[in-house]
Amino acid sequence: MSAKAETNEDWREPSGPASPATEIRSVNPYSARHFQLPELKGISQKNIEEHLELYAGHVKFSNHILNRIHDLPKNDDHGFERALLQRRFAYEHNGMRNHELFFEQFEGGPGACAPEGLFLKQISKDFGSFDELVSCLKGIAMTRGTGWTMLYHCHTTGHLIPQWVDEHHIGLLSGPRLILALDMWEHAFASDYPTSARAKYIEALFENLSWIKVEARFGKDEASPTAIPLLTQSSPKLT
Repeated sequence: MSAKAETNEDWREPSGPASPATEIRSVNPYSARHFQLPELKGISQKNIEEHLELYAGHVKFSNHILNRIHDLPKNDDHGFERALLQRRFAYEHNGMRNHELFFEQFEGGPGACAPEGLFLKQISKDFGSFDELVSCLKGIAMTRGTGWTMLYHCHTTGHLIPQWVDEHHIGLLSGPRLILALDMWEHAFASDYPTSARAKYIEALFENLSWIKVEARFGKDEASPTAIPLLTQSSPKLT
């Protein structure tokens, strides 16, 4: 299945003039990032290009949904549609952000984390060794279904938390910092491997992964949430 087919929708703007009720305004807080990716071992350029196109779709739809919410009449008649759009926004927005974390982990080529750094010390505390962490993540990556293998750093406890996330948003943890995101959707490897060979794709991910990037996220202080332009007025009360 190609990246386009798996989304089951065309992210490009519809042709023809929009009706007044659905007019899309030029308030687009998100733009697609460009990544400097080297040649990846075991992951073809064709698959990367299709994957990047799918990522661009999440960016487009994130903007589209925010504009659609803004353009809806602010009355109870559109409360149901507004609620559906808000639910869909989590899918598109997190699909966008997860992919940005994913692609930037391969910029600069593979690299090891600092041998005496705080990150490796925390890995040893939580998993016993770096190899045990990798083994844990590979096991999670074999979870049946579509989703993501994640690694979080909890600033409250100091611990590293591995996690599976369904789709792009179901199971995301609130609070801990996301420091590693591995795409386990079939679109991420369909051009290179059959679905029965997911394990080979997983091995390719770890061969190309820059742990330097992951370690840098681990070392970041908690940041304030990114401000998003306010596109909605006070929502009417639903009855």
